[in-house]
This record gives sequence, structure tokens and C-alpha cells, in this order.
Amino acid sequence: MENFNYYNGTRYIFGKGVEDEVGELLKKYGAHNVLIHYGSHHAKDSGLIDKIIKSIKLVDIKYIELGGVEANPKDTLIYEGIKIAKENHVDFILAVGGGSVIDSAKAIGLGYYYDGDFFDIYKNQKGPDSCLPIGVVLTIAAAGSESSTNSVISFESKGLKRGFGCELERPKFALLNPELTYSLPEFQTNAGITDIMAHLLERYFSPSKDCFVSQRMIEGVLQSIIYDSIPRIIKDPKDYGARSNIMWASTLAHNNIFGCDRVQDWASHKLEHELTAKYGITHGAGLATVFPAWMLYNCHVNIDLFYDFATRVMHIKEDKNKEAVVLAGIDKYKTLLHDTLKMPTSFKELGAKKEDIPYLVDKLFEGVKSVGGFIKITKEDAKNIYEIAAR
Repeated sequence: MENFNYYNGTRYIFGKGVEDEVGELLKKYGAHNVLIHYGSHHAKDSGLIDKIIKSIKLVDIKYIELGGVEANPKDTLIYEGIKIAKENHVDFILAVGGGSVIDSAKAIGLGYYYDGDFFDIYKNQKGPDSCLPIGVVLTIAAAGSESSTNSVISFESKGLKRGFGCELERPKFALLNPELTYSLPEFQTNAGITDIMAHLLERYFSPSKDCFVSQRMIEGVLQSIIYDSIPRIIKDPKDYGARSNIMWASTLAHNNIFGCDRVQDWASHKLEHELTAKYGITHGAGLATVFPAWMLYNCHVNIDLFYDFATRVMHIKEDKNKEAVVLAGIDKYKTLLHDTLKMPTSFKELGAKKEDIPYLVDKLFEGVKSVGGFIKITKEDAKNIYEIAAR
């Protein structure tokens, strides 16, 4: 087990109707002038934004709105948000949506206190000493950004997707009402579940030893997602119990409670980010394509850990032939993604092109020599993993 210093400063308010509490929470956290940041027209059309505004007006807090966040949040809207926040002397950002909206809010919050181009923060991995405080009304269970210290932004003009993390980005509070996820399209729900499982696996596949507690917790959450929540949501998209467990799993998967004691990997996410930057695909769909390929390429590094995954998580029968069990476990996970969650698991299904692999690899390794924590992968490794995904 690694040394660690863990702190989580996010207050979670979970359950039906909790979004009604947003005004009082903003008041409690000292907000006077709030930027309400959200995505598509759905947040408006559903009445959620009006409901939030009503709650804010009840406590006499000023507000200004900025909608239009797209999947894989774009730098163009963030530049606009920084400008609006500065001109209106915003002192708090309320993100209403999922990971893209929350990450966009975090970037605006960081950029508010940064004198230069906020791209420098993500390029140089060094931010300002302050960030506007952020609160969240969560509508999508996926990214876990509602209580994480990270954000990932697409810089369109540069063809890059880059992340940055610091404690300043962690939201002050997160309002979690599973009912707000009922109206999500099936694809978006399933892409979110794929992302949640990927966040757990990025921590699970670790070179650290003797992390029994976190390893078993990750296995348990994965089992609850795969065998309890997924079948129930497929049967009934408005199953409150299943939606509740998925939403809570999303938060737990990325608030780092399962990763603070271990070295984490994140190579698959970085490999996927280049696919998103190039093709504009959904993050969860990209992860469904990349992660099984990464697993096939690296399973020999720690056959015992992959054996645990196959037997404990994927319920493959134990056998002396560990390699066969491991390969069966990876295949069953890929089948879960493809057949059950209807995610693409190949370049062809994703809309990516094999001939673009050299470009993807070059972009991935701009300014770095290797990526990943489970094992450091080189340019050659990345090329091979992409080629497995392209089969």
C-alpha cells in the first residue's frame, strides 16, 4: 500500500427533490452572484433550470446563465464563460448537468483567476492559486466530476484533449437526484456506465501491492453495477433503486476513495482522449473500444491481478490455466460492453480509421515519453494497443 493524504471537501446531498435545496446551499457557501452553467436545451425544456432559478430567487442571490456546453467541453465556450464571469463579478459557479458541464465550470473557475490563456494551465499542468467555488446539480451518472479534482477539456483549434487536476477544482457540494437521469437516452446511460467502470478499472489495475481493502471495494462496486444495476435499468429505465446505485457508484468511482492508496494507470483514458479529439466521439464509447484492447495487451504484466478480475468480477470459473481464465474474463467484459450496453468495441464501429493511428500516437506523446501507471507504455505500445482496437 502506498502512502497517501486523502481529503474530500464535497458535501453530498442525495435523494428525490434535493435540487430544491440549491438556493439555501448557495447562500450557505457565501454566494452572491452565481453563474448557472448548463448544456443542451433539455435542461431548459425539462423545467430544471426554472426550478433552480426559483430556488435561487427565494434567497435573493443574483445570477446569470450560460448554456450550450457540448459533450467533450470546448475551449471556445470556456473563453466566453471566463469573460462573462469577470465582467459580471461572478463569485460562484453552479454546474447543472454531467461531466462535460462540470468540467467546463471548473475550467472557467480556474481561468477566472488566470491572467494568461487558460490553455497554459492544461498544457503546463500548473494552475492559479485560486478557483471560483463550484456547486453541482447532477443530471448524468458517468464522469464522477461532481466531487473529483479533475477536468478534461477539448482544445479544438489545437486538436487536443487535455486534463488538469488540483484540489481547487473539487466542487463544494453535489446535489444527486437519480430521478433527473430518467430521461437520458439509452446510449447516454450506457456510455455513462462504461465510463464509471473504466474509472474503477483505471485504479484497479495497479502495480501497488497489498491494497486488499480498495481492491475488494472496487470488485464489489463493479459486481453491483454489472449484476444488479445494469439488468434492472435495461428492464426499467425508471427503476429508482438501480439509478440510485449507478449514480452513487459514479461518484465513488472518481472521488478517489478507491485510489488514494495505490498507483493508478489512466493510459486507457489518455488513449481515448486522442480518439475524442480526432473524431468527436462519445467518451464512454471510446473507452469501450480502447479498454479491452489495453487489457489484452497488458494482461501478461500481472496475470494474478487479471485472474482476480476474471474470477471475482466477471465470474469466470477458476482453473489452473490462468491465461485462459484471464482471456475469458476480458472477452466477457468486452461482450458486456458490446452486447449488453451496445457500445462500439472496434475502430470500425466507433468510426475511427486504422490509417490515423500514427497521428493518434504522435498527438498522445506530444511533450511526454510514456503514459500510464500500471506499466509505462511507449509509442510502440500505444500503436499496438490502437491496432488491437482496430481489428
